[in-house]
Amino acid sequence: MDEVRPSSGAQAHGLVPLFPPGLQAIYGECRRLYPEQANPLQVTAIVKYWLGGPDPLDYISMYRNMGCPSQDVQEHWHYVSFGLSDLYGDNRVHEFTGSDGPSGFGFELTFRLKREVGETAPPTWPAELMQGLSRYVFQSENTFCSGDHVSWHNPLDNSESRIQHMLLTEDPQMQPIHTPFGSVSFLQIVGVCTEELQAAQQWNGQGILDLMRGVKVAGGPWLITDMRRGETIFDIDPHLQQERVDQGIETEGSNLSGVSAKCVWDDLSRPPEDEEDSRSICIGSQPRRLSSKDTEQIRETLRKGLEFNNKAALPPINNQRQSHERPQSRKDSLESESSSAIVPHELVRTRQLESVHLKFNQESGTLLPLCLRGRLLHGRHFTYKSINGDTAITFVSTGVEGAFATEEHPYAAHGPWLQILLTEEFVEQMLGDLQELSTREETKLPKEYSWPEKKLKISVLPDSVFDNPLQ
Repeated sequence: MDEVRPSSGAQAHGLVPLFPPGLQAIYGECRRLYPEQANPLQVTAIVKYWLGGPDPLDYISMYRNMGCPSQDVQEHWHYVSFGLSDLYGDNRVHEFTGSDGPSGFGFELTFRLKREVGETAPPTWPAELMQGLSRYVFQSENTFCSGDHVSWHNPLDNSESRIQHMLLTEDPQMQPIHTPFGSVSFLQIVGVCTEELQAAQQWNGQGILDLMRGVKVAGGPWLITDMRRGETIFDIDPHLQQERVDQGIETEGSNLSGVSAKCVWDDLSRPPEDEEDSRSICIGSQPRRLSSKDTEQIRETLRKGLEFNNKAALPPINNQRQSHERPQSRKDSLESESSSAIVPHELVRTRQLESVHLKFNQESGTLLPLCLRGRLLHGRHFTYKSINGDTAITFVSTGVEGAFATEEHPYAAHGPWLQILLTEEFVEQMLGDLQELSTREETKLPKEYSWPEKKLKISVLPDSVFDNPLQ
């Protein structure tokens, strides 16, 4: 549980000989922006993470920002986290590896929230939002980058707001800093509507952020979140979807290389009772576990936007974690074009399959046209990683190097990891057959699509099939 208290300037951060240098460096950048607010309100973890508490962020400072009239930037509240970077340098939270690389995870989170008329103190709900994202980073060891998106599927402030998801971008005012424990950048959370999230998924986050900067009510130049915003940028300017987003996908492709999803696959080449079959998931049976090597490789294909199906999907932090329990490695966000990420592990036997059946829930199924049009037609790959187990399905085009699926054997598996290689001609055919999935409208399920000549079948099924596999 957190508590809100006013900081007391130097004393709040312990400005004594033992003042933590990492904390001091971030606080110094805050003082550069807010010299008149030496004692901002602060949300602080009652029990620090390094003492067994559940919240990774030691502090979240909250400042009143007067905006910038010359840039038409409105007044707002500015939140800054302390804890994703290394504050102490003594290995209590982050392993100290020197001052040349990133400090801790290499970034802190910020958030800008529109100040409502008559509001005299900043709302504290953004602090819990930032703690939730930080728990995910600590648990998964996946870092965030500018342009990443987070599917939250819930109003950020638990109201009835349309702002239910997030994009991440560089904070427009806070400059990257260098501390004795490494470098720290500041990534700003930007609240977005579902339609804006979907556009970011289909095209890229940076493109949508640029569009939002040009629309004052959607954030303006500093991308200030307004939880009362009732219109998307596409409601305000309908031409943006066709003239900017659709054209961008057509010419540039999509930067989204994978999502966490509800999906399974079956090998139809062999009878289910064949124990050597090792189908990715047979509903009602236990799948073979992925090796740690394959797990890392699949992680690396998920460059953009790890999808959370709801808030509860954020991995929980082990409250009993002690300071001597260190993660073995840190996984940096990799470029979406990292074809080396799907080089197979030599110790795992690759199996060529003759016929496969893919199963997705509706949310995952609606991304199939994006996978085909925005990724494979541009010579890229796309991965679905199951949230319910170790299953992974990677679609690859003929231009992707290092895939273990080939044109001669387009369906190949490493344990529960399936790769499917699709030729450009087949992708175009599938796009025509799957066109109805592009609408993202609720449709009657199940939906089945089959290409007998390719020995491929795809089903879009209700969530209940994946949530209760034994029923």
